[in-house]
This record gives sequence, structure tokens and C-alpha cells, in this order.
Amino acid sequence: MAIIVDENTKVVVQGITGSQGSFHAERMLKYGTRIVAGVTPGKGGNTVLGVPVFDTVRQAVEERGANASVIFVPAPFAADAVMEAVDAGIDVVVCITEGIPVHDELKMYKRVRAAGATLIGPNCPGIISVEKTHLGIMPTQIFKPGKVGIVSRSGTLTYQVAYNLSMLGIGQSTVIGIGGDRIVGLSFVDVLKLFEEDDETEAVVLIGEIGGTDEEEAAEFIAGSMSKPVVGYIAGITAPPGKRMGHAGAIIEGGRGTAESKIKALNEAGVEVGRTPMEVAKIVEKVVKKE
Repeated sequence: MAIIVDENTKVVVQGITGSQGSFHAERMLKYGTRIVAGVTPGKGGNTVLGVPVFDTVRQAVEERGANASVIFVPAPFAADAVMEAVDAGIDVVVCITEGIPVHDELKMYKRVRAAGATLIGPNCPGIISVEKTHLGIMPTQIFKPGKVGIVSRSGTLTYQVAYNLSMLGIGQSTVIGIGGDRIVGLSFVDVLKLFEEDDETEAVVLIGEIGGTDEEEAAEFIAGSMSKPVVGYIAGITAPPGKRMGHAGAIIEGGRGTAESKIKALNEAGVEVGRTPMEVAKIVEKVVKKE
């Protein structure tokens, strides 16, 4: 099984005629993703990579049955693209775009929640249900099908952990990069709930970083509601207070959001936290069977 998206998901790529949109649409198509439409206002009637392009998402939904969207739209227009997608009836929106203003993120977050849709991102690498479908920019060749779910705030660390798992013969079910901005569509807890309910996910890797309290909230959920083993990794152990490190959300303020506090909370919830991506993979190896 997979969570959120699978081989039946019908995808529209918003911004497919741009350089990034077309580049990653080609990679997704090669992986087997069912891209049924592209959207670029004013470019309707064209085709890209054999995919029909429409002026609006509503047209893509009505004419091609699209139910998920991947957004490669520049930051000033990305929030409008997200809201257009959910207003058209799209169920899952993956927003790759980084640099979206916080007030725009808040506006689109509220619109998505009101519509009952799922938003992954923004500023994220997307989602892959291994050997089923891929919506985003992940290096698909590193993944191996299996029963370990991964949820992460970091793109690069997601790839490193997945690669290390694959090298140990441990496959993945679904891998999600939720994004590192202050306002994102899915929290760790949202995704942990889905993995807990997925019959074919046997263990979960949670990759966090400094800033915010999402990891502490995840620890509370794990302690009270998770029956499956969770292995953790927290980036930013050496980060100085008050300095943003990488993502917009990766900042320690008022003594909160430190790597140490997150590791402590996870440990107290029964989560073993690796100090390196390889150590994480080795811990997972102890708690799951190889494929």
C-alpha cells in the first residue's frame, strides 16, 4: 500500500511549460506517474511531453479527471496556484516552490484546510510512493520498495537516509518531504497518523531539524498513539541560537526548538535517535525485516 498517492493518482503539473516544470514532469513520467494534464495560463491547447496543456486547473479536472497537482510556479504566484487547485476540486496539492511569503502561505493553508484537501509543502521535495508514483523532485533511483515510511522536514537528508536504507536492503513504502517553512500543509503528526493506519508500513523514520515544536508534538503523539517503531534524526545539533539555518523554520528562539530538546522529547517517547543518517539506517535495520 501507500499513503496519500498511488499508481491511480491522476496528476496535473501547474507550470509545466516552464523549465523546472517540464524538466521534472519528464522525470515523473519516466517513473510511471500518471500525468494527465499541465496548466499554464495562456498556453492552453499546447502539449508538453505529450501531455495536454490547459489554461486552468478546472479544465484539467473536468476534461482529464486530475485529482492531484504538483506546483512549479514562481513564488509570487504559487499561493494563487495552490488555491486555484483546491477550488477546482483537487484532493492533493504538492507545492515545490520555495520563497513564498509567510502571509501567502497562511492564506493558502487556510484555503486548503477549508476545502478538506491535502497540501504537501511548500518548499519541499514532494512525495514518492515507491514503484507506484512520484510527485516532486526526488532522485527516484535511490528508493527501494518496502515497508519503512519516511517523513522529513529536509530534502537532502531524506535522500541520504533513504539511500542508506536501500543500501542495507531495507525498502520504503511512502516517503514525504513536508517542507521546512514555518507554515506547511502537513505536520509530522498528520503523517504519522497515516503511517500508523497503513497496513504495509511497519516502521517510520522521522527526520526533523531545529526550530518550532513539531518534533516535540510528534513525540507526544508517538508516546500515546503509535504502535509501530519510530526512529528519529534531528539536524542542527551545532546550530547557534537566533541564527536561521537553511529553512525558514529552522531557527531557535527563546530557548525553544533546540536539537537537544527535540532529541530528549523523542527519547522519552521511546524513539531512538541516530546521530548520523547511516546510524539511523542501522537502527532501522534492527527493528525491521529486510525485504
